[in-house]
Amino acid sequence: MTGKLTIIVFSAILIGLQAQPDDTWRVSANLQSVQSYFGVTVANGMIGLVSSPEPMKVKDVVLNGVYDYYQRGRVSNILKSFNHVNLALEVDGKRIGLGDITGFRQELDMRKAILTSTFTIPGKARITHQLMALRHLPFTALTIVTVYAEQNIRITPLSIIEAPDHLADVRNLYSEIDRPHVLIPLLTSVGKSPSGKLTVAASASFIFPEPHGQQPKIIHEDWDYNMHLAKFTRNLDAGSNYTFAVVATAVSSAHYNDPHNEAERLTIFAALEGKDRLLQQHVSEWEKLWKSDIVIVGDDRVQRDVRFALYHLYSFAREGTAYSLSPMGLSGLGYNGHVFWDTELWMYPPLLVLQPRIARSLLEYRYQRLEAARQNAFAHGYRGAMFPWESSADGSEDTPVWALTGPFQHHITGCVGWAFWKYYQVTRDKQWLRDRGYPVLKEVADFWASRVERKGPGRYEINNVIGANEWQENIDNNAFTNGMAITVLRYASQAARELGIPPDPDWEHVAANIPILKFDDGTTRENATYKGEEIKQADVNLLAFPLELISNREQIEKDLRYYEPRMSPQGPAMGFSVLATLYARLGQAGKAYELFLKSYRPNEVPPFGVLAETAGGTNPYFATGAGGMLQAVLFGFGGLRISDSGVSQQPIGLPSHWKKLEITGINLNTNIQRKGK
Repeated sequence: MTGKLTIIVFSAILIGLQAQPDDTWRVSANLQSVQSYFGVTVANGMIGLVSSPEPMKVKDVVLNGVYDYYQRGRVSNILKSFNHVNLALEVDGKRIGLGDITGFRQELDMRKAILTSTFTIPGKARITHQLMALRHLPFTALTIVTVYAEQNIRITPLSIIEAPDHLADVRNLYSEIDRPHVLIPLLTSVGKSPSGKLTVAASASFIFPEPHGQQPKIIHEDWDYNMHLAKFTRNLDAGSNYTFAVVATAVSSAHYNDPHNEAERLTIFAALEGKDRLLQQHVSEWEKLWKSDIVIVGDDRVQRDVRFALYHLYSFAREGTAYSLSPMGLSGLGYNGHVFWDTELWMYPPLLVLQPRIARSLLEYRYQRLEAARQNAFAHGYRGAMFPWESSADGSEDTPVWALTGPFQHHITGCVGWAFWKYYQVTRDKQWLRDRGYPVLKEVADFWASRVERKGPGRYEINNVIGANEWQENIDNNAFTNGMAITVLRYASQAARELGIPPDPDWEHVAANIPILKFDDGTTRENATYKGEEIKQADVNLLAFPLELISNREQIEKDLRYYEPRMSPQGPAMGFSVLATLYARLGQAGKAYELFLKSYRPNEVPPFGVLAETAGGTNPYFATGAGGMLQAVLFGFGGLRISDSGVSQQPIGLPSHWKKLEITGINLNTNIQRKGK
């Protein structure tokens, strides 16, 4: 039986519990006292808008799926597009800046995905500025501004489009669509990406509250090749308020053959939908997403942190696309916007159980680049498909040459195959398995069968690789790489049998002969030459979770005791989340909670607590870390498991102060609910 159910794990008798406070849905910052500022992102899976410490501004606009070569690393970079949502405000002829305001505050409402900024212009006005990347319109943003006049004032709002320096052949245009019932002013910019291969376009329009004929006159100013604006002026009486909106669209030739016209068409469409309809539909779409939620009673701080992580994963991806997730999502240019194993092993599993339709989009990204992976395998002398360590637009290898991870971090190919089978386990979509899943799994299995060096029974070795612990380069028989190869070879055989196709018998044969090395005392050895050095992140422990290749409790504990003290505090966040998940599954909730907090709390940066990659780091938002900490909740404390039976739940204890953990909207293939202690 398939259906959306709620899984509840109880750890205490619930008497007289009160509803959770609404602030678990909100993340806020008082900017008057902020020393360091790392912005929060509002995104819809296609555009990312990164907040700024300046009033009514946005720091970055990131457009998904658009890559070109510029300025960095001789490899493609996700393209920083026009900043088309910046506003400015003049009051009584003076442009308002940070020095002119008090009480500057920003608050993200995660439930509605709206970032609200408020500030006061002393003695003159109070301003509310709301920003959102519309969930139902993937290329369009909406800004709503309300001015509360404290005395008679004259306001001049300005809508601005700015071009980053790397865009070429920038053209700034202004036009008006005039109809008897409405006037739509169109502020548009069009430019070329640095290499000239792509065209990008942005368009913006005011939405006024007044009917046509009473709308204010628009003035267009072309300041320079990289910036132009549209503005209007209104007189406000003391005690009155005035609300206007701006819709803004960004597209590229990676999305449309004619991005200039399409940007304007989409902006016109949004403008004629109107502010209220746009807002209502945006909120409605987020309400649907939040039907899949994680509710923690008894720990409001963690509740908010978990929702913040979920909010970012929901924001950075969307269903119905063939786009994947970068480690930094749509929060900036980190890691050039490339796609790594971070997607399949870390961010994908929470989405798979909570939002399988979004998870399918991440897999579609890989499927559509399967031919490039075949070419990559061919170039390296292997069969099948070899997925790149860093992938961008076309699926070829995009790792900078100086990084050895590109040629040698082969476990990514296993991670892709693993994710494809997990999707089938959760959804049981046999047509998808036939059309998408098995074609990928077959190529992945063929790669590993050709990748091993056949040196005799039990010695089908995988040599000269980089494992999950990237500090050990060009090593032999890495635990995680070998374990993942074993796992996906078996998954490919299962997939074939599920479809009534005879599997290649060599796949199971190879899987049975790949070694997992051990020390003399039985501890799993990370690789053939590993001698106990400090490690960047978990490697061996991944064999127990998520691979579940090691299931013996004594072995899991032995490996945890050995590798936990060797984890570097400078490593990325997700390593500790693996340990937290395993300790939770072992029933050691206190130890699990300690490591769970360690997996993300030291990585929070001011003022919103967005996650950096490492403790003390400065490159937020690290969506990989969010995926890891969510897995600790879902698959650790929550007891969820993904198997051939679908999603099920095991009884696991919660941290002592958690009164209840509730996971809503899980897509279960078995009608099972279990209660913990």
